[in-house]
Formats: sequence, C-alpha cells, structure tokens
Amino acid sequence: MKKFIVLNLLYFLGVLTFASADSVYDNFVQCFAGAKIPDAQISSIVYSPNNASFAKVLESYIRNRRFNVSTTPKPSIIVTPTAASHVSAAVLCAKKLGVQLKIRSGGHDYEGISYVSAATFVVLDMFNFRSIDVNMTDETAWVQTGAMLGEVYYRIWQKSKVHGYPAGVCPTVGVGGHISGAGYGNLLRKYGLTVDHVVDAQIVDANGRVLNRQTMGEDLFWAIRGGGGASFAVILSYQIKLVPVPPTVTVFRIEKAYDENATDAVFQYQQIVDKMDNDLFIRVLLQPITKNKKRSVRATFIGLFLGDSSRLLPITDSQFPILGLKKSDCQEMPWINSVLFWGNFDNKTSPKALLSRTPDSVNFLKRKSDYVKTPISKSGLESLFAKMVEIGKVGLVFNSYGGRMSEIPASETPFPHRAGNLYKIQYSVNWSEEGEAADKNYMDQIRQLFSFMAPFVSSNPRQAYLNYRDLDIGTTDNGKNSYSEGQVYGLKYFKGNFDRLVKIKTAVDPDNVFRNEQSIPTLNFQGRRRSR
Repeated sequence: MKKFIVLNLLYFLGVLTFASADSVYDNFVQCFAGAKIPDAQISSIVYSPNNASFAKVLESYIRNRRFNVSTTPKPSIIVTPTAASHVSAAVLCAKKLGVQLKIRSGGHDYEGISYVSAATFVVLDMFNFRSIDVNMTDETAWVQTGAMLGEVYYRIWQKSKVHGYPAGVCPTVGVGGHISGAGYGNLLRKYGLTVDHVVDAQIVDANGRVLNRQTMGEDLFWAIRGGGGASFAVILSYQIKLVPVPPTVTVFRIEKAYDENATDAVFQYQQIVDKMDNDLFIRVLLQPITKNKKRSVRATFIGLFLGDSSRLLPITDSQFPILGLKKSDCQEMPWINSVLFWGNFDNKTSPKALLSRTPDSVNFLKRKSDYVKTPISKSGLESLFAKMVEIGKVGLVFNSYGGRMSEIPASETPFPHRAGNLYKIQYSVNWSEEGEAADKNYMDQIRQLFSFMAPFVSSNPRQAYLNYRDLDIGTTDNGKNSYSEGQVYGLKYFKGNFDRLVKIKTAVDPDNVFRNEQSIPTLNFQGRRRSR
C-alpha cells in the first residue's frame, strides 16, 4: 500500500512538473507570437521537454557531467535563436513572464550557470549565432558569440598566416562566455587579455533593444568586456582587433619529475616569470603521479615563443637555465599549428580539426583559482607537493603574468588582476566515477588543497578569476541579488571595479532581468547602502 502511495505521489509530481513546463512553453509561444515571430520560426527554435530533440539540444553543450545527471534541474524550455529578433523576443517574454533567462554560448562554464538553476528557468542557447567575418583591410573580425575559439582561429588563418587573436587554448570554448568574462591565452604576456582587443559589440539589452558600442554607451561597453555579459545583456557578437604573429613560432614541453629538480625548476620559474621576454609564455602543470610505485609530483613546462628557437634559447639559457631547454626540445611551426599543439592535437593534424565543436571527452569536474604575488619558497613548494600527494588527484596550472599585463591599468576593463601578479593558479580535478560519494570525494580534495594554499596567495580579498567560475566563494538569491551577497564574490572577481559594475547594472537593468547565482547585483534591494 505504501509503495502504491509513493508511486502515485511521484506520478502526480511528474504530472505537475510537465504541466508547469507546458504552461511556460504555451506562455512563451503566445508571447513570441505577440512579438510577431512567425509560427514556423517559433516551432523550429523553441523546445519544450515534450519535444523529442529537447534532451539532445540541452546535452549537446554540457561540458561538466556534474550537471548532467537525473537530479539536475532542467529548463522549462530551450530557445535557440537564429536572428536578433528572436533574442529580443526571448528577453522581453522572460521579463514579462517573470521567468529566469539563462544564456549559453559554449557551455564550458565550470559551474553550469548557463544551463542550471533552482528557479523556473529558460535556456537561451546561442549556438546558431556562429558567423565569423574577418576583414583584413582593417585587421578586425566580427564574431558571433555562439562561435567557438577554434573556429575563430581557423577563419583568421584562412585570411592571413601572420595574424592571430589572444584568446584561450581550448578550441571548443564558446566566444560569448570567454570574451565577456575577460578571456586569456598564451599570447597573454605579449598582448594582454582577449577583451583588450575588443573594439565593438552588438547586444540585446533588458528592453529588447539591439545596440552597438555607440548606442549602448561607453559604460555598458566597458562592463561587457570582462564583467560577465550575462549580468547586463545578451551579447550577439563582438568586433575583435587581430594581432600580428610571426611566420614562425616555437613551442616546447619539458617534464621534470620530483627527483629531476622539479622543485628547483618551479622555484626558479617564479623568479623570472614576470620578467621574461614578452614574446615568451610558459604554463606550468603540477600533477600528482605514481612513479616506480611511489606517489610523487611532476612539473611540466609548456611554452610558446613568438619567434624561432635561435632567439629563444639564449633567453632561456640566461634567465631560466635550470629548465635545460635544448634545440631538440623545440618545435618550430606556423602560429596556427601552435594552436593545435596547445589543444593537444598531434603534429600531423590539419587545422580543419579546429572546426570541430565537440570535445574529445566530457568529465565530472571542479575548478578553482588564485593569484600569486610573491614567490613561494622552496620549503613552501616542498610542502605543497607533499600535500598534493597526500590529497590525491588535484592538479595545479600556473599561468604566467607580467609583460603587457603589467602595463594595462586595473580599471581599464572590469578584470582587475594586472600588475603585481606573478601568475594565476587554476586548481583542477576531473573524475569519471558516477555518484554522490565520488562527487564528495573529489570536491573535498580540491577544497582541501585550496584551503592549504591560503598562506601563499593573494589576500584581503583572496582574488579569483570570473571565467574559472566557483560557487564556493559565494552566491546570491537569484531573485534579489543583493549588494551584500554580491560583494562576497564580486570583490574577489573584480576588486575595486565591483562598485562601478553595480552602478552600471542598476542603470541598464534595474529589474534584474539578467541574473544568475553570481551575477552583478543592483542597488534596488540595498537602500541602506545608499544612506551610508
């Protein structure tokens, strides 16, 4: 009898869920029709959970399996616009119906913020917005936000073998989230951030208007270049300024086990990382390994040099001798092939591989971030390596700063982490085991290592990178996004730029149409703050 009651209750709740989803779908369709979107277009871009393609569309751009399990909240509908008018209608209908709008480009956001919510929500998936128009006359390109970085690199390469763009090394990252969260890659020390080379944009604002840089104004244009576009508008496209790259670049990968001077090599790296030639970028991977049946840590140094090895080797010999870089370690190639190298393709891969929108694999994962301002001592590194071995699987990625990053003021864009940083740390753990026990195990591991690192990294506040989204450092009530809640994570991501972002948000989106777990709050719910 009890089993019968439980089954009937589950059935009843399921009926309510689908009824609720059907209601949202019907209301959206009616609202879209009122916006004069033709029925044929509506049926091809709006998916309800009852649609046979709903699950495929939703799962196609999920890049973290933590948010693709049976208990993960699902959207009431998915809208896949193909025109700016569809985006405008989606924004206005979400606003009218009081439904949360989640905006997704590539789905690489580490916490699934673009496609998961505890509230009733709609996903606006921009994957149909993927055109890339490269103009070599003025060395710019208009790139829609549903395009992926690999596609951008390929289209630039088709037009010029001596131009590139300073963005991320993962080719399946979506343009929208990457650029609006600041973006960086291995051209960081030469050219700065991805957003440092954005010259215009096209957006749909909270009133459904399609605007560009001139019509949106410089404050909003500043905010969407590193402040997180999904807090302010739907970004349709960015105009980017291309940068020159030499005909030949050099890449290398050097591994050093713990018993091969790994500690000394990482220590020396810290002494020179922000002082190296601006044409040189080095990423350091620290990974726990098992060698000769013993647990240890390996340091891997991956480099990109904008020039040939004959110019690189004297630099590393004089500034980073313990690396031991030799001519035989260096691979010289065109810049587009270095993109493939950093994307972990083999050296025979055609650049056409960059057009693939599907990653090789999708794991369960968690990421966190930190900034290091002073070198960690050798004893500190030894303790770090011991902790990594003790904890288990968590790896660290050090990304070099200095160069151009030290020359751009912290207020130039919302991204404030410029001068004074030696390198940024990404904490990384992936796993394939399913279930809550596995999730808890690996989440505990990365949180333990993050806690251990507190004495070695920035403080007051302990800074973080927006595009390494981390809900551990604070969230807000999606309905209110109060200033006090937002300040917890906002100061970590944006430091002194946070208050300017709040003022802009309040001016352009006072009704908080564009909101998520870590969006920029408005001042509407904090009257006490105005009176201070």
